[in-house]
Amino acid sequence: MKNLLITVAAVLALAAPAAFAADHSGHGSGAHDMEHAVRGGVSPAHEEVIDGVKATFVIQTMADAMKTMGMAMPKGVKETHHLHIEFKDVKSGKALTEGEVTVKVQGPDKKEVTKELMGMQGHFGADFVMSQKGKYGIMSKFKLKDGKVRSAKFWYPVK
Repeated sequence: MKNLLITVAAVLALAAPAAFAADHSGHGSGAHDMEHAVRGGVSPAHEEVIDGVKATFVIQTMADAMKTMGMAMPKGVKETHHLHIEFKDVKSGKALTEGEVTVKVQGPDKKEVTKELMGMQGHFGADFVMSQKGKYGIMSKFKLKDGKVRSAKFWYPVK
């Protein structure tokens, strides 16, 4: 598992310049388009501003996440979804990439899994098993460089 996370982080590091260089001439301009390119065209699952920090949650299937990175799905991966969170300072618009982030995912069966998210190319991410259909509770707690502890939670449907 650790090797998979390291591999995914390395691929993200290599893929980010290509995402920034992509031609988006037909899509307008601005920070939103750049964020959309970095996420591989994936819409956020949830966005929220907490104490001056905008948290953007992106959830995609592992197959889609690997496809976005131009990789084949490794054999033996049991996790079904990749979850990542991007943090930005609301006033400056700068990405906040240092800190500690924990996410708890509660499945439709009420079972919970808690993971520390790993810092990856401007966001924090981890892989989760979300194989049952239904609503998942996504609860996060994060302490960024300013030392404040913040939290966010929302429901995410898996169809």
